[in-house]
Amino acid sequence: MDDDTDNHPEGHDHAVVLGAGMTGLLAARVLARRFARVTLVERDELAETGPAFRPGVPQSRHVHVLWSRGVELIEGMLPGITARLVVAGAAVLESPGDFLWLSPADWFDQVPGAKILVGSRELLDWTVRQEVLRDERIRLRAGSPATGLVTGADGRSVTGVELRDGGRLAAALVVDATGRTSKAPAWLAAIGNPAPAVTRYDSRLGYSSRYYEMPKDPTRRWQGLYVQGRPDSPRGAVLVPLDGGRWLVTLIGNGEHVPPTGDEEFLGFARSLRSPVLYDAIRDAKPLSSPTAFRSTANEWRHFERLDRWPAGFVVLGDASCRFNPVYGHGMTVAALAADALDEELGGLELREIPGAARRIQRKTAAAAEVAWQIATSEDMRYPWTEGPPPDLATRVLQQYMSRVMVGANADPAISAPFFDVLSLSTAPEALLSPGTVVRVLSKWRLPTAPATTDYPAHHGPPESADPVA
Repeated sequence: MDDDTDNHPEGHDHAVVLGAGMTGLLAARVLARRFARVTLVERDELAETGPAFRPGVPQSRHVHVLWSRGVELIEGMLPGITARLVVAGAAVLESPGDFLWLSPADWFDQVPGAKILVGSRELLDWTVRQEVLRDERIRLRAGSPATGLVTGADGRSVTGVELRDGGRLAAALVVDATGRTSKAPAWLAAIGNPAPAVTRYDSRLGYSSRYYEMPKDPTRRWQGLYVQGRPDSPRGAVLVPLDGGRWLVTLIGNGEHVPPTGDEEFLGFARSLRSPVLYDAIRDAKPLSSPTAFRSTANEWRHFERLDRWPAGFVVLGDASCRFNPVYGHGMTVAALAADALDEELGGLELREIPGAARRIQRKTAAAAEVAWQIATSEDMRYPWTEGPPPDLATRVLQQYMSRVMVGANADPAISAPFFDVLSLSTAPEALLSPGTVVRVLSKWRLPTAPATTDYPAHHGPPESADPVA
């Protein structure tokens, strides 16, 4: 669809971003390089004095990680942001080197991996938001959500948004980054566009998370813990350090094994994991909160990029377009990849050409989610109760191969390095199919993919005070 600049004379140099989460913030940063004005429209009232929980990010009370590719991209958009996050209490860790990590196959040895940034989601959003808003071209309009799209004279182009307070914002480009609650399908239908097809996989995974005071222990040689579940034992947990001398512990379970929210039951679930490592760490630690649940973890892709008709001046990014099971930790990194794709597409366009390029931009930014989607859905399809299309032959072959990759990655540096490059979204999955890697992976064919494992890894025994776990 060609751009009609007469449709938005008031907003030709203005872009509107709906949603001030990570996707929206990074999109606003990118758009401010091309537009004279960018308005961030956020439905929540936002704290002005420091990091704080808000209803629009309900999953923020659970563990978040930013993989190395996301760190690199956000640092490129906001130079110095990593150092500022670390000063504020976030941590850059080596994964798996700084963790005791029990994979579905076995404990990770001290093998090459990838850097990750961990911190509370409230801290991450607050710090990024402060940096983004330093740009005088970007202004925030909080507490006034959008209720619909405004169209131009042709009835097909988006030229702005309507707000709940009755106001309107004219814009050459509107970006929907409102996340899983996005109303984009309904808004598009209201201006005569078809609803997108939806692909959905739900492994019925649930979280339960709790903050603890980090015990002082000068002998502790790890920074975090990760016990993964697997189909024959679908319970897991992760522990990461947070700002303020805290631990955040997230219990994970699928199907009938979703973790509880009671105080005693929380510890009981931790005791039932494949390893007692996490239970031993928290059983005498001081809780700082009650357990909090999160259950909306399905993979869902709204295929806006497949629609034959698409309005000029409108783009849907992030979870509003494609969301994943958060257990794989890819959400924020994919947000950075989408913003980077948006930046690349805008780079070759004149300002007047941007609205008419919306369909192409939608397709290019959607492609940023493909690898994370492949990882999440192929792994979730291992569980027999997962709701969604059954795995095809190619997926089943991939699953078998990846089980062998995991066995090798636990101890073989030549396999762990490309494995973590792919997992961190730094390298295409084809890296795991190079001839050298395939040979090394297949050389492990005699090793079981789901063996019985020791309580602790060989390089780190249990604490002296640990009691046997029944």
